[in-house]
Amino acid sequence: MNQAVSAPLFAVSLLVGMLLLLEAGRRLGVWRISRDPAAAEAGLGTVEGAVFALFGLLVAFTFSGAGERFNSRRLLIAEEANDIGTAYLRLDLLPEAAQPVLRAEFRDYLSSRLEAYRRMPDLAAVKAELARSEELQRAIWSGAVTATRLEGAHPDAAKLLLPALNAMIDITTTRTMAARIHPPRIIYALLFVLALGCALMAGYGMAARRERSWLHILGFVVTAVIAIYVILDLEYPRRGLFRIDAYDQVLVELLESMN
Repeated sequence: MNQAVSAPLFAVSLLVGMLLLLEAGRRLGVWRISRDPAAAEAGLGTVEGAVFALFGLLVAFTFSGAGERFNSRRLLIAEEANDIGTAYLRLDLLPEAAQPVLRAEFRDYLSSRLEAYRRMPDLAAVKAELARSEELQRAIWSGAVTATRLEGAHPDAAKLLLPALNAMIDITTTRTMAARIHPPRIIYALLFVLALGCALMAGYGMAARRERSWLHILGFVVTAVIAIYVILDLEYPRRGLFRIDAYDQVLVELLESMN
């Protein structure tokens, strides 16, 4: 799993940066007005509109993508639960003597999968638990292949059980890749730079007023920071406020049904 962008650190840095750039823009505007009041606002409306529009579009598209990926990760949890449950049920096709060992390995495997995600964001612990899951996958596959050839197995045991096991194994790769897929970091850098640029221009535009309008300053800055924080939080749903841990309950309930 790749190194995550820290949403709190990003948000705090952006908050401080935007407030500083707003003040710098205001002071620049005051200085400009004092030197040439008539030319201070000339031609700036078009530039400001273009920059603010670009910032708004980038926030909108990034937010939309983060929301879609968040939902996809939730659905993959349900898909894994279905794949494991299907494979577990099809163990009934094997000889009764071969079933207890495989059922115990299934329980260990599902416990390991749950533990891997509970250990987030400790990447070293997650990798160790995923390695254990892979070992159990190999043991289950090997045991299932052997069991389908034993006397007393259903004639179609191999045809029905092995594809279900294959789907159970494949979904782990899908979930791992889904956890790693995020926008390139240049997108976050561009969001940061554009937000600072908008703050500078907004501060410049406020220079005509004698007093600072803290309502407008904080309203603009806090709204932008919260929007970007939510985007980052959705991108890393095992770390922040918006989490998908609750959806692991379907796997927990499946494990309980195996006991």
